Amino acid sequence: MTDALLVLEDGRTFAGEAYGATGTTWGEIVFNTGMTGYQETLTDPSYHRQIVVMTAPHIGNTGVNDEDPESGRIWVSGYVVRDPARRASNWRSDRSLDEELAAQGVVGISGIDTRALTRHLRERGVMRAAIVSGDALLDAAGRRRAAEDLVAEVQDRPQMAGADLAGEVSTDAAYVVKALGPDGAELAEPVARVAAVDLGIKSMTPNRMAERGIEVHVLPAQSSIDDVLATAPDGVFFSNGPGDPSAATHEVELLREVLDRKIPFFGICYGNQLLGRALGYGTYKLGYGHRGVNQPVLDRATGRVEITAHNHGFAVDAPLDEVSVAPHDGGRYGRVTVSHVDLNDDVVEGLAALDLPAFSVQYHPEAAAGPHDAAYLFDRFLDLMRDADPGFATGTAAGQATDVTDSPKGA
Repeated sequence: MTDALLVLEDGRTFAGEAYGATGTTWGEIVFNTGMTGYQETLTDPSYHRQIVVMTAPHIGNTGVNDEDPESGRIWVSGYVVRDPARRASNWRSDRSLDEELAAQGVVGISGIDTRALTRHLRERGVMRAAIVSGDALLDAAGRRRAAEDLVAEVQDRPQMAGADLAGEVSTDAAYVVKALGPDGAELAEPVARVAAVDLGIKSMTPNRMAERGIEVHVLPAQSSIDDVLATAPDGVFFSNGPGDPSAATHEVELLREVLDRKIPFFGICYGNQLLGRALGYGTYKLGYGHRGVNQPVLDRATGRVEITAHNHGFAVDAPLDEVSVAPHDGGRYGRVTVSHVDLNDDVVEGLAALDLPAFSVQYHPEAAAGPHDAAYLFDRFLDLMRDADPGFATGTAAGQATDVTDSPKGA
């Protein structure tokens, strides 16, 4: 076994064994409470520049396949597990997780007390960290490097607060995901057309819309309003993504252009935070965030409690208990309500504009690995585009079709 060391910026260290590639990696260390879906987690662009700790002790049991990734690569900067599987055992497995991490150069560590680490992060908050393994643990003379030196290097790394990262994970060129009918075949005429701004989009997201007969034009993060309008959209979507929403100046201005034209809008995760900022609300960094597949969220419109998938370290600061007027530019966007709230800690989990066709949620209704309680939100988006005043839509597809009740609604 090859030695590895996890170093936190507050000076705490955890000794273990190398898992995946060896070397040195840095990032903000966060924990994920999901017991399944590790492949989707690893390939989620929202984890860019983050070291992910899995709280479930046994990871890698089902190996890795080529069907489940949410993007074309692993995005986490490092990976921390307690007890990696000795061998993968699943009929869909193509190779082991350890092999995949090594092939993609992802430095990991195993064999540490992830429960103690998670408790530490819950008490102190997420922080910068490094994983160092193999020869990287030695100095030029072949001696073991002092932990104090490694801690000092971690403290010199940039923090997540203030980081503008969407452009680093977004697609370089626009592409189209075709609309599908109930039989899974491509539709000649889509029910609606959506311009989806890729801030770190997961592959399942446009697929969930395509299942409902929506043609999705996925656009780079730095797209202009002219690029958006060129797709003749019936709606605009902002995806999940990494970084601090307070640093996303271009994306917020683009979203205001969309709201000014009253084009139906739906955002998830980072898209929810950007809607909050576009409306004039603030955002703030959570102590340790929400990451996992078991967060209870109340949909205030229906009274229904959903178990949902999360991955966010920032949240919107909006009034929970009253309808408020969006603060931006003297209230020109009208009234806004908090539509969803986390039942664990009262964090804002959704916004709904009452005088504009716009809404968003902080969690992940596409949730490829589940749960699928919130998949109905894509139907709500389709309804919003159908019900929009003719002046809202810039495209021609809205209202073309009136019966998509047979299209898939969930998994």
